[in-house]
Amino acid sequence: MSKTSISDTISGGKVRDTLFSDAISERYLTYALSIIMSRSLPDVRDGLKPVHRRLLYAMRQLKLDPGGGYKKCARVVGDVIGKYHPHGDQAVYDALVRLAQEFSARYPLIDGQGNFGSLDGDNAAAMRYTEARLTAEAQALLEGIDEDAINFRQTYDGDEIEPIVLPAAFPNLLANGAVGIAVGMATSIPPHNVNEICNALLHLIKFPHATFNKLLELIPGPDFPTGGILVEDQNTLLAAYKIGRGGFRIRAKWVVEKLERGQYQVIITEIPYQVQKSKLIEKIADLLNARKLPMLNDVIDESAEEVRIVLEPKNRGIEPVHLMEQLFNQTDLETRFNLNMNVIDSDNTPRVMNLREVLQAFLDHRFNVLVRRTRFRIKKISNRLEVLEAYLIAYLNLDQIIYIIRENDDPKSALITNFKLTENQADAILNMRLRRLRRLEELEIKTEHEQLTAEKKRLNKILKNKNLQKKYISTEVSEIKHRFGDNHKIGKRRTEIGTPPPLIDVPIDAIIEREPITVISSEKGWIRATKGHLNDPTETKYKDGDSGKFLIQAETTDKIILFATNGRFYTISCYKLPGGRAFGEPLRLIVDLENDHDIVNLFLYKPGEKIIVASSSGRGFIVKTDEIFAQTRSGKQVLNVKDDEQAVACCKVEGDHVAVIGENRKLLLFSLNEVPVMTRGRGVILQRYNEGFLGDIKTFNFDEGLNWKTGERKRTETNIKTWLGRRAQSGRLAPKGFSRHNRFS
Repeated sequence: MSKTSISDTISGGKVRDTLFSDAISERYLTYALSIIMSRSLPDVRDGLKPVHRRLLYAMRQLKLDPGGGYKKCARVVGDVIGKYHPHGDQAVYDALVRLAQEFSARYPLIDGQGNFGSLDGDNAAAMRYTEARLTAEAQALLEGIDEDAINFRQTYDGDEIEPIVLPAAFPNLLANGAVGIAVGMATSIPPHNVNEICNALLHLIKFPHATFNKLLELIPGPDFPTGGILVEDQNTLLAAYKIGRGGFRIRAKWVVEKLERGQYQVIITEIPYQVQKSKLIEKIADLLNARKLPMLNDVIDESAEEVRIVLEPKNRGIEPVHLMEQLFNQTDLETRFNLNMNVIDSDNTPRVMNLREVLQAFLDHRFNVLVRRTRFRIKKISNRLEVLEAYLIAYLNLDQIIYIIRENDDPKSALITNFKLTENQADAILNMRLRRLRRLEELEIKTEHEQLTAEKKRLNKILKNKNLQKKYISTEVSEIKHRFGDNHKIGKRRTEIGTPPPLIDVPIDAIIEREPITVISSEKGWIRATKGHLNDPTETKYKDGDSGKFLIQAETTDKIILFATNGRFYTISCYKLPGGRAFGEPLRLIVDLENDHDIVNLFLYKPGEKIIVASSSGRGFIVKTDEIFAQTRSGKQVLNVKDDEQAVACCKVEGDHVAVIGENRKLLLFSLNEVPVMTRGRGVILQRYNEGFLGDIKTFNFDEGLNWKTGERKRTETNIKTWLGRRAQSGRLAPKGFSRHNRFS
C-alpha cells in the first residue's frame, strides 16, 4: 500500500498534525478518566464499582436469588466477562470472592459455597469449584430494577443492556465501604453499621441540616467485619467526617487469661481490619527471634473458627499493658485506616464528600427511585384499569357485543364506534375467553377495579406531596434497619468504640536488653553503635575521606541528644542505631535534619542536667535537658536563630562561670548567674562583636582555672582575672598558647 493510501485510510482520509506531547497528554487523560469512572471509584448512590454492579446484575439474570440454588462461579464470571465486563476472568473472580468473604465485606453481597479464602490470607479455590448466589442485601440493592427505577445503557458490544446504577434500597457505600486507586486520585471508605446508618438517615430526613456532631452521635465510627477497638479521639473523628478525609486507629482486642501459680497469658480475640493473621504472627515471631520483644516468650496460634492468638510473657512480673504496648508499637496489632470519601456523584463527577453529603446523596437517589417506580406503577395501573373498564362495558352490554362480533366483518372498529373504546379495550374484549363471562368473574373485576383505582389515587398523592414521599422513604429505611440491623445475624456492632489510649511509659529496660555500646559519629555525619566500650578510638575505621568526630560510651537503653546548627535538638534511642560492622548510616536518615544544616554536638541524655547553648551572633541561654527531649524525628526547636545566624555551641553546665571565645580571638569570662534559664528563644547577649561571631563556649569553676585543649595537649590557666567581666562585653585577646581554632576542645 502506498503512503498516500495509508494517509487516506486514517481518520477517513483526514490527517491532523499535532505535537507528540499533546497527543500523549490527550490519550493519557482519556485513559485516566476511564480508570476513574469505570474501575476504581464507587458510585455514591449504590456504593458499587462497575465490576461489582455487573456481577450482581449478571447473577440476577441467572436467577441466583437468596432462596434459590447456587451456580458455579465460573458460570457467573463467564456471563460477566462475556456480556458486560470485557476484562480478565481472574480479576472478576477476585471481585466476586471479596464480596463473599465475611472478613472482607461487613455485609456480604454474595453467598459463597466452597472455599472462599481465610483470614490467614489463603486464596479461594478455583472458580470451577466454588458456587455462589445473591444475599438478601444484594437483593435489596436490585429491588425495583424492572420498574423503570434507574436508567440502562448498552453494553460494550451493543448486544445487551446494563444498569448505570442500581436502585439501592440498601445503604451499601457506608455499610461495606470501598477501597480503590485511580490515576491521580484514590478512595478509602471504611465499613459502618447498618443500624446506625439507618438511624442517621431517619434523622436526616427530618432534619436536612443536621449537625455533624449529631450525625457522629448516631454513627460513632466505622464498624469493621473483623471487630477490633477504635482508639481515636472524638474531635479527630468529627474533623474527618466533616471534610471526608482523615484516618482512624484500630487496635486488636485482647484479654488476660489467668493460669496456675500466678502465671498468665494474653489472648488476642480480634485483629484489625485487612490484617492477615498468618503474616501478623510471622512478624511477631521474627521480632521475637531478633530479640526485639524482650517481654514476650512465645506466640501460639490456636485459632479455629474464631481468632485466638496466645502470647506468653517472659515472666509473671511483666505488666500485660506493657507487653501489649510494645506489640502495638511494633506490629499490625495497631493499624491506621485512612478515610477518603472520594466517590462519583449523581452528576457523574468524582469528588470528595463529607458524611452528610454521602447520606443525603443516598436519600436523594431513593427519592428519585421512589418517583420513578411510582410513575411506573401508575402507568401499569392505568393500563390495567383501561382493560378492566373494557371488561365492565362488555358485561353491561354482553348481548349487543356478541351480536356485533357475529354480524360485523370488522368487529373491532364497530366496538370502538358503538362504545367509544380505545384500541386496547377493543382488543381486550375480542380476546376474552368465554369462561370469563361468569357472574363471579364480573364481581372479581369490579373488586380489582376499585382496589386499583384507590391505589392509583394514593400513588398520585405521593407524587404530589413531598411529606408523603418523606414518610414513604422513612418507612423503607426503617424496614432496612429491621431486616439488616441489630435483629440480623450479622447486624450487631463488631468494632468497639474506645478512647485514645493513655501514654504508657514502658520501662526501657523491659523493652531492650541492657548492653554496653560505643556510639561513633564521623565528620560527615555517619553514625553507628559498636558492642562494648572502645578503649582505643584509633582502631575505629571510617569511609575514605572521613574521620571521627564524636565517640560516646553508652548502653543500649540510653538515648543520645543531637544539637544542630538550626537550633533544634533531636533524640535518638541507642538501640535503634545501626550496628558497627559497617560504617553505619547517615544521621539524616535517622532524624529529619536538612541538608544545609550540620551537627554541633552529640551527647548522652541525662535527665535533670542543664546545658548552655549559643548562636553565632553571641546570644544564648541555659536550658534543662528535660526541655530538649524530642518525641519525633523532626526534633524540637529550642534555640531560635535568624537567617543570618546559626547555632554554633552547646555544652554541659559544670561550674560557676562561663567562658566565651569569639572568632576574633577575644575571650570573656563572667558569672554563670548572669545567664538565664529558658525553655526556648534567642537568649541574651553573651559577648558582643564588632566583626565576626561566636566561636565556642564553656562552663568551669573559677577557682580551678580555665583549661583548653591544643592538639593532643591540655593546658590550664589559673591567672584569669584579666579576662573576667560582665555578660555582653567584648572581652580581651585570649592568652598566648590558646587554640588556633578558637575552641576550648
